[in-house]
Amino acid sequence: MQYKSEEEFLRHYDSSKFEKLSMTTDIIIFSVSDSLTDNYRKLSEKHFSVLLVKRNDYPFKDKWCLPGGFVGIQETLDDAAKRILASETNLHNIYIEQLYTFGNVNRDPRMRIVSTAYMALIDKNMLNEKIPKNASWFNMKILEDEKSIHITFDNELEEFSVVIKKTLRDLTTDRYSYEVLKNDHLAFDHAIVIASGISRLKNKLEYTDIVFNMMPEYFTLGELQQVYEVILDKKLLDPAFRRIIADKVEKTDKVKTGGGHRPSALFHYKIKNKKENFK
Repeated sequence: MQYKSEEEFLRHYDSSKFEKLSMTTDIIIFSVSDSLTDNYRKLSEKHFSVLLVKRNDYPFKDKWCLPGGFVGIQETLDDAAKRILASETNLHNIYIEQLYTFGNVNRDPRMRIVSTAYMALIDKNMLNEKIPKNASWFNMKILEDEKSIHITFDNELEEFSVVIKKTLRDLTTDRYSYEVLKNDHLAFDHAIVIASGISRLKNKLEYTDIVFNMMPEYFTLGELQQVYEVILDKKLLDPAFRRIIADKVEKTDKVKTGGGHRPSALFHYKIKNKKENFK
C-alpha cells in the first residue's frame, strides 16, 4: 500500500506485529571516603565504595543490586535517572553521566529488558541525605589483571566477592567484554555493570578532571593523591602525581591543622562550576 503522507502512514501503522521490550535505568554511585585510624599522625585510609540496594521482592529477592527502575513511557532516560536517584537513594544534585546500555537477552528473567546504566560520583564524607534502610555503602577491594577482575564488597556486616573474566574485544580502543565466573550475591547482570563503571572511571581519571566530583571543596595534595591511588589501585610517585595535577588545582591561603600533623596547605579545583549534574 502506498501512503500519500506521513500522517496517513501513522494512521494505518500496526505496532502489534513487533515484539515488546521494556527499558530500565540502573545507577552506579561511586564514592571515596575516609576510614578511622588509630594513628593520628597518619592520613586516614581511603575506601572506594559503591551504593547497593537489597531487593525485597522476586526476582533475586534478598540479593543486592544497583539502584534502578523502569523508564516511564513519557520519560527521557536522563529524567528517569534523576527520578530513580532521588526515590531509591534520597540523593540529589550529584555528578552523573550515562555509562553504557546493557542488552543481554537473558539479563532479566521476567521479560526482555534493556538497561541504560549511569555512573554517579559523590564525596560521601559530605553526604547530608539519609539513605534508605535497604541501601548500604560497600567498600570495594579490586584485584585486576589482563584476564579477570576480582571485586570484594564489604559493609562491615556482610562480605562477598565476584569474579569476572575479561576478554579484549577491540585492541584499538582497549575495550573488553565481560563474563561472570563467580557471583552469588548481586542481582541481574550488575556485577558486569559495576565492572564496566570501574573501568570507565579509571580511564577517565587519566584524561579528565572527573575525580574532583568525589572531593570536598578544600583538600591537601596528599588526600587527592590517596583518592587517585585507591581508584587506580596502585601507588603513584609523588613527583609524577604533582605533574598530573599541576594545572588542575590551585593553592589557597587555608591550611589543615590538628590530629598530630604538621599544618598542610589546602588546595581547591581551579575551574568553578565544575559539577555537571541533574538538578
